[in-house]
Amino acid sequence: MTSDADDSSEKPASEELVKALTRFEQLRERVRGYPTQPGIYLMKSAADKIIYVGKAKNLKNRVRSYFSDSSDHSPKTRVLVRHIHEVDYILTKTEVEAFLLEASLIKKHRPKYNIRLKDDKSYPYIKISWKDEYPRLYLARKVKKDGSLYFGPYTSGGAVHGTIRFLNRTFQIRDCTDSVFKSRTRPCMTHQIGRCTAPCVKLITKEDYRADLEGAKSFLKGQDKKVIKSLKERMLEASGQERFEVAARLRDSIESIKAILQKQAVINSASEDDQDAVGFFGDDRGTLIETVHVRQGRVLGTRAHYFPMLDATDPNEDPREWLVSFLNQYYEDNIIPDQVLLPLDIGLDMSKLLEAVLQERSGREVSVRFATGEKTRSLTDMASENAKSHFEKYVNKSEEKRQGLEEIKTKLSLPAAPTRIECYDISTFQGAETVASQVVFEDGVPAKEHYRRYKIKTVEGTNDFASMKEVLSRRFAHDEYDDPDLIVIDGGKGQLGVAMKVLEELGRTEIPVVGLAKSRVERDFESQEVAASEERFFLPGRANPVLFKPNTEAFHILVGIRDEAHRFAITYHRKLREATSLESELDLVVGLGEKRKKDLLRKFPSVEAIRSASADEIAEIKGFNRVLAERILLQLNEGGDEAPVDAEA
Repeated sequence: MTSDADDSSEKPASEELVKALTRFEQLRERVRGYPTQPGIYLMKSAADKIIYVGKAKNLKNRVRSYFSDSSDHSPKTRVLVRHIHEVDYILTKTEVEAFLLEASLIKKHRPKYNIRLKDDKSYPYIKISWKDEYPRLYLARKVKKDGSLYFGPYTSGGAVHGTIRFLNRTFQIRDCTDSVFKSRTRPCMTHQIGRCTAPCVKLITKEDYRADLEGAKSFLKGQDKKVIKSLKERMLEASGQERFEVAARLRDSIESIKAILQKQAVINSASEDDQDAVGFFGDDRGTLIETVHVRQGRVLGTRAHYFPMLDATDPNEDPREWLVSFLNQYYEDNIIPDQVLLPLDIGLDMSKLLEAVLQERSGREVSVRFATGEKTRSLTDMASENAKSHFEKYVNKSEEKRQGLEEIKTKLSLPAAPTRIECYDISTFQGAETVASQVVFEDGVPAKEHYRRYKIKTVEGTNDFASMKEVLSRRFAHDEYDDPDLIVIDGGKGQLGVAMKVLEELGRTEIPVVGLAKSRVERDFESQEVAASEERFFLPGRANPVLFKPNTEAFHILVGIRDEAHRFAITYHRKLREATSLESELDLVVGLGEKRKKDLLRKFPSVEAIRSASADEIAEIKGFNRVLAERILLQLNEGGDEAPVDAEA
């Protein structure tokens, strides 16, 4: 016989179980009426947040499979199904459209149960601004559809900078910024030492400059034989015309290229096409997918992608499903090669479908196939070996973060390890412009796609409470954001009290908050050395601060997010100050109203860009004329001698 206390404790649990079963049956019944067309399905939680995005050739059959016998499901799928409260769908005309839409929705909503790629800004590319009259080479962190040519991805920013320096020196390509290029009236030092042909002052024709750039482009495409042949032909032609300085320059370029080619790894590939080979390795701690990038038979580099929630050894997980999802997301923002080589057979239908998706994105034919030949198999084996080699490093790093979050949970008496931490920093400059930053860490690492900046709109002067209230009110008005497991405030007891009062007014006191502040700085008056200040962590209702050892992962996570929030706020502040200074100078130009000022700033984002522009370029803007353009340049150039507004840029 159970006691009344036992009855009361079991009743809520049984009620929740009944509700869950009822919801499950209602969803299963509703799915029976779903269409059989291709489309996207969106699974939502009780808070109406998207927790999974999937694609389907037949929506009804695909979604219905989630509500079938759970013994066929993986542990991850069973957890997902328990959290589904609603399923919406979006119909598409074709399965290819469903693939394209799936990748963009995963990127936008970051669903909890999808395989999600981290932000790829850390992987560098070489960009040639091909649409420019005199193009140049840049390091780019994102591939954009802007008319430029992109090459990569490369292993590191240092490798890209080194390659750009080599190409600029070898082919004498300009390395100055666009604003400097437009303002030059005589050749710079780079030309005088023989490393630039000075297109800024027309010492080289557009045709000859483009020919040099073609050499750099061919080199980046791996066409080294073509590059050397072309340079030799130009060298002999210049020598025949007795242009010996040009011939000597081309000879030196040939020798430089031969020297660097000897250092590059060459694969005995049967194809001269650009290839990406994919491999993976994992266990119950996670899975690492590795991509090896081969261009014209030369290995350009490898990239690792670690998914801690994915178990490659789980018999209930179909590797074809998560591998295809990875490829769909990966090639939304990255360069698509001629061939994608896979370590397993995903089936003819799925291969053809992926090819159609990649062709839609790239505008050309792409081959996606299981590597069966000896030479192609060696590439996927290389990718899998790299994945195995890198796996432990990523697992150890992930485990360190997990232990750090567990220590934060214990030290701060949190109900659970803080998967999502948000930090806010209020920044005011001389009491005039107040801004705030929101920085987010997920699983102990920055989630930059969730960073937000706030320009304080309702507060005049310095008022931390009012500013914090506005920021938190605006943040928690967004139901589509996940709630934080911990809020970090930059400041001691005073700032912590402000944050707590704001959360109380917002009815969100269930969210834990911690304040970070340094202890008083101690100075040795004899040596004048300043001792390292100690970080203190303040909790509501506790008099003494919590202390973390400085060498622990928990300390690095909390201090790291505070420092990142401060950096993010200061960067925004500087940007606003520069814009305000520029606008104030433009206010002095007679005949330049608000609309024209906005149009001018839209075309020229900085004061240096406007100063460096010609009157004709400004006059080309709709609503402008040459007289107004000259008036603007006169005002900026006169004012620039007295107070350069872009001094901090």
